[in-house]
Amino acid sequence: MSLSGIDISNWQPDIDAGAVAGDFVICKATEGTGYVSPSCDKQYQAAKKAGKKLGAYHYANGGDYKAEADFFIKNVKGYIGEAILVLDWESQGNPKFNSGKDKAWVKGWCDYVYQQAGVKPLVYISASYRNLVSGIGDYGLWIAQYADNNTTGYQDTPWNEGAYSCAIRQYSSHGRISGYGGNLDLNKFYGDRAAWDKYANPGGAKHPETPAQKPAASSPSGSTLDLAAAVMRGEYGSGDARKQKLGNRYSEVQDFINHIATASASTLASEVKAGKYGNGDERRQVLGSRYDEVQAIVNGGGAKKYTVKSGDTLSGIAAKYGTTYQAIAKKNGISDPNKIYSGQVLKI
Repeated sequence: MSLSGIDISNWQPDIDAGAVAGDFVICKATEGTGYVSPSCDKQYQAAKKAGKKLGAYHYANGGDYKAEADFFIKNVKGYIGEAILVLDWESQGNPKFNSGKDKAWVKGWCDYVYQQAGVKPLVYISASYRNLVSGIGDYGLWIAQYADNNTTGYQDTPWNEGAYSCAIRQYSSHGRISGYGGNLDLNKFYGDRAAWDKYANPGGAKHPETPAQKPAASSPSGSTLDLAAAVMRGEYGSGDARKQKLGNRYSEVQDFINHIATASASTLASEVKAGKYGNGDERRQVLGSRYDEVQAIVNGGGAKKYTVKSGDTLSGIAAKYGTTYQAIAKKNGISDPNKIYSGQVLKI
């Protein structure tokens, strides 16, 4: 017996979690010690109303594990006893990841959540890094491993099934299922509804009646990357409206966006490889119009050619690609760097 379901976050702010096909929904609730997903409770309550099994996860930032655990518990208090609880252990924004301190941090967080909430959380991690959390104790694993990035629906037998044991397997980030028009993460839970309930409410853990809380703040919470992506999606407007909405986070976020607009493609590609701009849709959104040229370099093809546009200068093109106008002139046999023409194709 198994269940099929999705995991979602504020990247799907308009999803009707109750209308999407599947047996369960796991929602991103918190990150670090300052971010609460503004979509979480709406998504959670819609799934609950539809009778789906429920989950809530915390994305680790690798700070003080007790502080992060307390923040998570505070904000999912209304879900404890009916939702499985999960720690999302990934590299983006997490300096403890693959640092040699993974096991101590993850075990500390899980032990503390169990002590405080009476529920043993699961741990989400990529299959290639599952060794980082081996030996943490009796905590179920939610393993991510994809065969490819092809569009797929729910699968009865995901690729590489059985190569390792886990409670949940995430097998695609390009899932397309009825009830939603975009890509979704698809998962298989290895158990029935009663088994899910044992993870969520072992021994009849008391379900507090107080609803999940959201911290009051004069400025938005979340990572710089999250806020920059939201700005690029138009959620914070422009000009004075953006300044007002971002509050004391404005300079931090605007500097991040300005850097993307002005840095060379090679610099941005190096930062992508270092994990600065996330993955998938998140990377595409935050890089905006720079995405294609940067991703070409990341993919190994590089930006080999450039078609000159009206108003271009050789020095400006060189700055864009992190090279010099002399190098481009030499590659293209240009004797006078001040003379290039619209439509001219240059080797970079």
